[in-house]
Amino acid sequence: MEGPGCRSGRQLILGIETSCDETAAALVTADGRVRSNVVSSQADLHARFGGVVPEIASRRHLELVLPVLGEALERAGARLDDVEQVAVTRGPGLVGALLVGLSAAKALAWSRRLPLVPVDHLQGHVASLYLGEEPLEPPFLCLLASGGHTMLLDVRERGAFTVLGETIDDAAGEAFDKGARLLGLGYPGGAALDRLAATGDPESFSFPIARVPGLDFSFSGVKTALLYAVRDLGADGDARRADLAASYQRALVRALVERTREARAQTGTEKVAVVGGVAANSELRGSLDDAVFAPLDLCTDNAAMIASAARYARALPYPDYLAVDAYASREAA
Repeated sequence: MEGPGCRSGRQLILGIETSCDETAAALVTADGRVRSNVVSSQADLHARFGGVVPEIASRRHLELVLPVLGEALERAGARLDDVEQVAVTRGPGLVGALLVGLSAAKALAWSRRLPLVPVDHLQGHVASLYLGEEPLEPPFLCLLASGGHTMLLDVRERGAFTVLGETIDDAAGEAFDKGARLLGLGYPGGAALDRLAATGDPESFSFPIARVPGLDFSFSGVKTALLYAVRDLGADGDARRADLAASYQRALVRALVERTREARAQTGTEKVAVVGGVAANSELRGSLDDAVFAPLDLCTDNAAMIASAARYARALPYPDYLAVDAYASREAA
């Protein structure tokens, strides 16, 4: 399936992603070849605050968006004249950050009379599975686990999905980051917690797995349990950090895996895929070893996945997209 603006497999799509604290641009062909994928992270900038500060993120996007676009074109060996379609994340995300990318995309598309494709960020994560030489074909069950979202999706066709379950409080990636902060690992801490957990005993502590109705998730309880465990250990906590990390990670991964297996049994879907930043977690990858995982460089926010999603979304012709606005949540779309 090709989007309305795709005239050939070699058409170049310029993707732009600024939904949170990564400024990203990519060039992708209509047949799913990634020509370039540039991501500039602001993690060091926000680390001192223990999380993303929206106003700081927006201002940094303003500084980075043009250099990142230039580098993406250079790496692809392409010029703006070679671009036939512009794709950009419209939401969900931080509105101020989204507006920077959306404004840049509108300006580029308008100045060159190109069509523009506003892309849903979550559709982008799923579309990361459609890139490369062996794209995943629907139908499949998809676990989307990131810093902002945790969802189980029934994917029957490219460009669409049905939500089967989602978190009722914290996202899995947020729980990883908050757990890392409690253990003194800084921000962002998901990868650091994963590394520390590899040296600990996951059976040392018993953290709860929330049982909520249907196929939804809940991670606030396990996060609170880690907080109490750290407090109760007091000065002895430093010596037990690796065990705490391993046990905490085991609880988070068990929650994700058990719900995914329940959804698989209920839907009868044979293929399972995992996308989003948490898809990079080593224990999750080992626990769902029969699943298809997004490539590591496409797990966290990036623009290649946005350009990929644009191939299955409606392209808006010049100048109809000038009134398109960003949205913070899918409910506001």
